[in-house]
Amino acid sequence: MAAEPVIVVGGGIGGLAAALALARAGRDVRVLEQAPEFREIGAGIQLGPNVFKMFARLGLTERVSRIAWFPDRLVLMDCITGQEVTRIGLGDDFLAKFKFPYAVIHRADLHQAILAACRESGRIALETSQKVTGFKASGSGVSVTLEGGATVAGAALIGCDGLWSTVRAQVVKDGNPRVSGHIAYRAVLATDEVPERLRVGSMVIWAGEKTHLVHYPLRNGEITNLVAVFHSNRYEEGWDSYGDPAELHERFAGTCDEVRAMLQKIEEWRMWVLCDREPIKEWSKGRVTLLGDAAHPMLQYLAQGACMAVEDAVCLADKVVERQGDYAAAFRDYQTQRYLRTGRVQLMARVYGEVYHASGVIRELRNMWLGARSQADGLEGMAWLYGGPDFA
Repeated sequence: MAAEPVIVVGGGIGGLAAALALARAGRDVRVLEQAPEFREIGAGIQLGPNVFKMFARLGLTERVSRIAWFPDRLVLMDCITGQEVTRIGLGDDFLAKFKFPYAVIHRADLHQAILAACRESGRIALETSQKVTGFKASGSGVSVTLEGGATVAGAALIGCDGLWSTVRAQVVKDGNPRVSGHIAYRAVLATDEVPERLRVGSMVIWAGEKTHLVHYPLRNGEITNLVAVFHSNRYEEGWDSYGDPAELHERFAGTCDEVRAMLQKIEEWRMWVLCDREPIKEWSKGRVTLLGDAAHPMLQYLAQGACMAVEDAVCLADKVVERQGDYAAAFRDYQTQRYLRTGRVQLMARVYGEVYHASGVIRELRNMWLGARSQADGLEGMAWLYGGPDFA
């Protein structure tokens, strides 16, 4: 009799990466997605060298590289004065240090690339409209309950169901996520509508006082991704709420002409409240574990949410191979390997948020310290993140 599959709850980037990694390791996988189709919302995301290292392990490098944009540099601007604070080139010395590139990509494009690879695998069953409400686990397997009462049996369960994870609620039982007090507005703009002086091939951050704006090209430079972040007490769950342009322009009223010119080009914004959780050491229970945002949700200031999920996927599959299918032992090894790295990213993302949003003297000190950095200093400062993960 064939072995039961590993059940993956959630068909986002992390869930599909986990399915692909396990399939490539010789395991059958069943992905349960609650939505009626496999799709991603949102727009641009950033891909550090650390995740390109994982793409190489997953056989995704060529697929991703065809549809990604490779910026020439990372640039930090002062949102108030309009002056450049610092830059890091992404050319030969960057590649020499990290061995892999830095890129940006439309979230939906990355998702579709991983989905296509999953569909080509003979080991992955992809199912939609399957809302998981709970699970039971034993020493020999798991049983997942779906909305409506049906059950699905599997050898193990991986919760890849995001910030509001149903699986986490049963494994960790730590309540609601932490609301950061920061709100992000996201939009895309046809690049030919971007003010000409701002049409650059770089990833640009405009750091203000309790605000910042990020923009960079996507899809061969045809569109520009914009993310505007500011402090607010507004709270709505989910990623797909409409933002209030009046509130946005009020928050950015004190910024320089370039920033306001960019924001004025957008009439409709999608909004989400930025949340995370405290780092934890244990997110596995027997044959059940968590991955990505379900395990270690983080603020977006290091642009590592998707990258950490893909790292998780490769690490987890490696441990399943090493433990020869002993899922409980593999899942313990996986979380032991991952919790300090992901916890550091969670905490440092909060720190970077404070750096981007600094006010007064702290803002001036930020500009002075970062402005004095050399290219070599900048690369060394990224080494802890982009030089990982340690298992690859």
